[in-house]
Amino acid sequence: MPIVRSPQNPIITPQDVNASKAGWEVIGVFNAGVAQHRDEVILLLRVAERPINDNPDVYYTPVYDAQTNRLGVRTIERGPNVDFSDVRVIRTPDKNYLTSISHFRVARSRDGILFEIDDKPAVLPSSVYESYGIEDPRITLIEGTFYITYSAISEYGICTALLSTKDFVSFRREGNVFHPDNKDVVIFPRRIGGKYYALHRPSCSHYGKPEMWIAESDDLRLWGNHRHLIGVREGEWDGGRIGAGAVPFEIEEGWLEIYHGADADNRYCLGALLLDKDEPWKVVARSALPFMEPEEAFEVEGFFGNVIFPCGVLVENRVVKMYYGASDTSVGYAEIPLDDLVAHLVRGSAEPSPTA
Repeated sequence: MPIVRSPQNPIITPQDVNASKAGWEVIGVFNAGVAQHRDEVILLLRVAERPINDNPDVYYTPVYDAQTNRLGVRTIERGPNVDFSDVRVIRTPDKNYLTSISHFRVARSRDGILFEIDDKPAVLPSSVYESYGIEDPRITLIEGTFYITYSAISEYGICTALLSTKDFVSFRREGNVFHPDNKDVVIFPRRIGGKYYALHRPSCSHYGKPEMWIAESDDLRLWGNHRHLIGVREGEWDGGRIGAGAVPFEIEEGWLEIYHGADADNRYCLGALLLDKDEPWKVVARSALPFMEPEEAFEVEGFFGNVIFPCGVLVENRVVKMYYGASDTSVGYAEIPLDDLVAHLVRGSAEPSPTA
């Protein structure tokens, strides 16, 4: 499939963004929500930062304190009882922590490639459910309002929360809309049969696996009628976990969803789903193989390598314009012909679902 990556990739890197406070450093700018607002392309960037640390004997982990409304630093001594095997997480005998904390920053562009990035955060952690940060925004435009789903991380788990805005200047918090642990929530851009729909990814239990579900709502805040959509395929490129990537967009054949899949080695690639236009809980077609894999150096190497992860696309003149996180470090851009992406799908490739 012809995929055209921007020759200017990565189009945004940590060096392009200043830290939110003195003594901190930005280690990642990635997984951006995408929107078209007036004559600009808007990226709502996930900015990951941490305190600068010159002491090899300890680790400084950032934590938001809702009581004081301040970012604080917890000192963790390195030792045999502390697990640093995952660069994203610190596992102690008492609790797990993240090695960085994320907020959202607005970037604006006239051409979709060269972005001006705001000096200050647009949205910071602000509640006990966000003490470890806010992550991976997805933006859906519905009747003039942009609704933003995102992961709210804390010691209580991973909730999905909702923001709304009309201008990307002021934001209204709508609260937690999916309880822990749940993430990768994307909302369809219009009602279908009188209902709003969203894809989501509950965490695995003793029995289940990290797979994609669909839910419905009357008001975008209370969600129910949860149904399993598609599962992982063991031994395949999406055999470890799957989840929604970009917000679904409507084409003649139905709803097209670009999703991420990871294998047993945490290598993240991209596939697509075609969902029925009137009954989106029905899968019409699915990628048998990934249409895009981490190949470029900035996609393979980084803070957490071998990852490409889109949170948004724009579709213009039958071209899918995709902004994606690369290696949990930077933002890449690629264009894919819509007709080729549809032709890549295999009808009947999804396993039978309990909703079928």
